[in-house]
Amino acid sequence: MAKILLGFMGAGKTTVGRILDPKFHDMDELIVEEIGMSINDYFAVEGEAAFRRREAEMLERLLENEAAIISPGGGIVVNPHNRALLEKNPHNIYLRVNFETLYSRIQNDKAMQRPLFLNNTKEEFKKIFDGRLPLYEAIATHIVDVEDKTPEEIAEIIRCL
Repeated sequence: MAKILLGFMGAGKTTVGRILDPKFHDMDELIVEEIGMSINDYFAVEGEAAFRRREAEMLERLLENEAAIISPGGGIVVNPHNRALLEKNPHNIYLRVNFETLYSRIQNDKAMQRPLFLNNTKEEFKKIFDGRLPLYEAIATHIVDVEDKTPEEIAEIIRCL
């Protein structure tokens, strides 16, 4: 069964996923390959609901194909269908980090333009973060506090699960 890395954007899912397995499955990257445009552009053209449908389809395929390490986007937990799929998975690892750290990471990441960050004030963004926290915690089989750890330390903790 897959080890699925959960957490808000900026938590380190992709970075840790690459350390765990260079062939890990970054769902956002796979979706970008399929749709032929950035997620930001897709949000602008098709909307968030269309993106969430694609995300659910991708999660289903990866779970059916028994992918080893999956890094979904931070919003994977907003869809009840996705949560039902995740509830069947024995290794949902929530990378927990506080809001201010995440906000700073995302703000300083010029290479990755994230639609929910760009299109919301800090207060609105915090509401999104706060709304997802109980969803991550409810679906997590393991919680790793990543605040003061290097990506390598986080990966080693996950390997031991």
